[in-house]
Amino acid sequence: MGLEIYDTTLRDGAQQEGISLTVNDKLRIAGLLDELGVHYIEGGWPGALPKDDEFFRRARTELDLKNARLVAFGSTRRPRGSVAGDPQLRSLLDAETEIICIVGKAWDYHVREALRVDLDEGVRMVAESVEFLRSHGRRVFFDAEHFFDGFRDDPDFALRVLRAALEAGAERLVLCDTNGGTLPHVITDVIDKVRSSLPEVDLGVHFHNDAGCAVASSLLAVQHGVRQVQGCINGYGERTGNADLCAVIPDLVLKMGVPAVPEDRLRLLAPISHHIAEVVNITLDPHRPYVGTSSFTHKAGLHTSALARRPDAYEHIRPDLVGNHTRMVVSEQAGRASILAKARELGLDLDDDLARQVLERVKELEYEGYHFEAADGSVELLIRRATGWEPDFFRVESFRVFVEGRSDDGTVAEATVKLWVGGRRLITTGEGTGPVHALDRALREALLSVYPELKALRLTDFRVRVLDSAEGTAARVRVLIETSAGDDSWGTIGVHENIIEASWEALVDAYLVGLLRIVGPDGR
Repeated sequence: MGLEIYDTTLRDGAQQEGISLTVNDKLRIAGLLDELGVHYIEGGWPGALPKDDEFFRRARTELDLKNARLVAFGSTRRPRGSVAGDPQLRSLLDAETEIICIVGKAWDYHVREALRVDLDEGVRMVAESVEFLRSHGRRVFFDAEHFFDGFRDDPDFALRVLRAALEAGAERLVLCDTNGGTLPHVITDVIDKVRSSLPEVDLGVHFHNDAGCAVASSLLAVQHGVRQVQGCINGYGERTGNADLCAVIPDLVLKMGVPAVPEDRLRLLAPISHHIAEVVNITLDPHRPYVGTSSFTHKAGLHTSALARRPDAYEHIRPDLVGNHTRMVVSEQAGRASILAKARELGLDLDDDLARQVLERVKELEYEGYHFEAADGSVELLIRRATGWEPDFFRVESFRVFVEGRSDDGTVAEATVKLWVGGRRLITTGEGTGPVHALDRALREALLSVYPELKALRLTDFRVRVLDSAEGTAARVRVLIETSAGDDSWGTIGVHENIIEASWEALVDAYLVGLLRIVGPDGR
């Protein structure tokens, strides 16, 4: 029997501050998790949230899981109550999942202070709940909440809870570090002692990341014989999150040789990580291991020069194994290898001399305040111009913008642009909530009349940074604009003492790159 990956993104991960999933969101994420190849998907807590009741109801007809089994999550019966009349246990049965995971207290402190019952009642709550669910034909996993804190304070009681769940029919006993503060060397010591006391048990682990050790603890737990690892995609979860399955899974498969998911599924990891980040509407940290956009990105000239000769020189795995790719960003720290690699990426033939010229120009501009590692679109224009290419998509004659304060609906900006496109002189105006918005509308209107393909372009981010704050309102500013066209995206940059001028530079470059990507460098 192999290792099992148990995903709890839809329940534990959804407890992260800033995450609020609709039922449709949960169904979409469940489909992605199944595609990744996890073994179990914890769908939520039926009976606790109407949204989760609806999820399980719709999942029966709308989810066609090929690899994973859906799990309903809940708790043991109420203190001093009976299983027969417990509405929460009944809701778990109503979810109609083959497997139910219930959580029970394994820390004597919580039993006495949170539940306010004696330890014997705490054990009965676990045993009777597991037995009740088993009597209705369900497979049961048991999450021993606060197990490591409980084992520290009263190991005999913590083990009593596990034995009660096991004897009542639980298939997996999951040791939870609910507060997330237990260090890895303590984790392994406790697991060894539990396995010694219960040698035939299939153990699982569930780690929170409050001490920053959830991934490491999960990997060590596998080395010490656990059967199941629980966690969340992108490390989502309450407080500082849960064990990040986007690190745990590739570490297991690629570093430890443990077939946690099939290797062909592992190539879906980065795309699925980003897809789920879009669904939960939280920008993925670009520096996340394996799946972040910067995790295989190289900036320093020494690194990029070595990578040009040997791809494995500064990368611990092949990025494509997890669905990611190598990126070379150009900056003042880059060497010629970075410029040449970027040119090859664009399909351009750049010799060493031209690469050196581009690099010197990058260094000059970064000294003035430009920041090209975040502006790959502007870098592309620099490299193309070094080869003698000059854009003839359009030529700007002039632009102007003014802002008017209106008593009825606040401040409104109006912009006028004059430009030549295909031998025609165009004058267009645009109105917006601010000057950059107005300029964008005016420029877009003019260009769409000749290049309707630009309708796909969307400005997704606009950032301003003051470069020399000692100059006050006369300081130079750097403007970064992110633009996308479907799956493609790029950044452009402008620097000037006038924020409108800096914004206009970045905006014009954004449309130039868009035209390059959509209609090609020759305008066809």
